[in-house]
Amino acid sequence: MEEHVIEALGKSRIVIQNGEVISVEDPVIDYCPLFDKYRGIKKLTKESIKDNIEFRIKDFGMCTENRRFPSEDFLSIGASEIISTLIKKEILEAAVIVSDGCGTVIVKDPDVVEGLAGRISGIIKTVPIKGVISFVGDSNVLNPENAEINQIEGLKKAISKGYQNIAITISNAKDIPEIRKIEKDNLCNVFVFGVHTTGISKEDAYIFMELGDVITACMSKELIEIGDNKGIYKTKTKIPIYAPSEKGKKAIELRLKEIEKKK
Repeated sequence: MEEHVIEALGKSRIVIQNGEVISVEDPVIDYCPLFDKYRGIKKLTKESIKDNIEFRIKDFGMCTENRRFPSEDFLSIGASEIISTLIKKEILEAAVIVSDGCGTVIVKDPDVVEGLAGRISGIIKTVPIKGVISFVGDSNVLNPENAEINQIEGLKKAISKGYQNIAITISNAKDIPEIRKIEKDNLCNVFVFGVHTTGISKEDAYIFMELGDVITACMSKELIEIGDNKGIYKTKTKIPIYAPSEKGKKAIELRLKEIEKKK
């Protein structure tokens, strides 16, 4: 059975089996300005969440064998858009991200980053999808046999492939100290992107803000409170993106310049 588990739209836990939405749990929040702006969803309910997930399955085949990879920027500024820009500018050589159909994967093409991650939410569990693994190349997938999600092992694999300037997306703040140790031990440069942060604890919010580089606040009251109290650089978007580090700030500013060029 092809079962995928994702968290989306207010961190609702959603199970998809064989292209069908099987279950939707209550979200931890009932409003997200992002989905209001782009999809007109005024209130997050089980019904509105299910409708949106079914739309994504139909629109680009999320979590199915019909998966397509739209490479246009879905958001003007988000984690995947910033990473794509950094790769285009040759500041990054590769990114360790997570996608439905392949789990943890190493990507060095900016369009592939956007095609995989631009329109998906938090992937908790996934299974191998031939079309996705073929798209990214099985040698770039951490475990093509089971689409394992393990960002720390993904980083180790990226380093073993010779990459030195690497982005990594992280939803579990407690992984970051280990990531920084790996970075130091291997004399490489890792950009830590905090993603999928709605509902995190204050302890985890502090870790993100102390050890991360680019942190999407989502609807995390803890991150926003800590970030604003510390005066950490942030975007002026409805959902702020924080840059606790200088290289994170430069990454965001670079993306903002790219957006200005397109206007």
